[in-house]
Amino acid sequence: MRDIKINISAISTYLPEQSSQEKQRFLWTYEITISNQSDTIVQLLNRFWHITDMTGHVEEVRGPGVIGLQPIIKPESKFVYSSFCQLMTPQGTMEGDYAMQTLEEEHFLVKIPKFTLSAPTSVGDMFRSRLH
Repeated sequence: MRDIKINISAISTYLPEQSSQEKQRFLWTYEITISNQSDTIVQLLNRFWHITDMTGHVEEVRGPGVIGLQPIIKPESKFVYSSFCQLMTPQGTMEGDYAMQTLEEEHFLVKIPKFTLSAPTSVGDMFRSRLH
């Protein structure tokens, strides 16, 4: 298989107006950029997320594509999308991988590096003080 370089970056943003500490509901949006830094056309087929909250609870999410799409990403271009995540704690992490293929149907996995979901410190401190 040829050398295919795909770079993944993520930015998360806490949504205080849609979150509720009392209801233990904390929401974030996240923006993912998938950059195809190779000379090969690729397609994203499936996603796998490993989401961990600050209690250690893990949720795994698998499914076709992202946001209802299985995008084709041309050489030296990128695909950007936004989605959201809800946790019961004010902090957590997300990581996973994308199953992708070339036009010749060579399949490969691309690791999504771990990124943090974090509410403002005061919310996290208040939550931790309630646990003790």
